[in-house]
Formats: sequence, structure tokens, C-alpha cells
Amino acid sequence: MPLYEYNCAECRTKFEKLRPMSKADVPVACSQCGSMNTSRAISLFSAVSKGRNGSSQASGGTSGGCATCAATSCATCNH
Repeated sequence: MPLYEYNCAECRTKFEKLRPMSKADVPVACSQCGSMNTSRAISLFSAVSKGRNGSSQASGGTSGGCATCAATSCATCNH
């Protein structure tokens, strides 16, 4: 089952919940206040790629080094 992130409109808590994909957008009770006034958030992720020489480099993610594609370093735009 995927892990989804949710926001509570009542207490502004951000929380995670394991749910089936079929219920991803169905409101879920807030883990802090119990309100059902919740919505699924956009989740951020990070990806790592190994080069031919075995070294790892970030190929996407949340650190924001590139304003165009949000990667730490970008082979496409050379940021």
C-alpha cells in the first residue's frame, strides 16, 4: 500500500497514512484533531542515479538546486 500525505484544514497538521490507491482521495480523519476536513497533499520525492563508474548523484528531489526541474544538479539545463 502506498503512503500518502494529507493536510488538515482545521488544525493545519500534516500527516501520513498508508492507504490503498482506491481510497487515496477519500477524506481521512486527522491524526491530531480527528477532523474529517482533510485533503491529500502533493508528495515530494528524491531520486538517485548511479553512473557508469558506480558513483551516485541526485537526479531529482526536494533540495531545489535547479529552479527549472527541482533537481540538485541538472544534466538537462546544467544547473
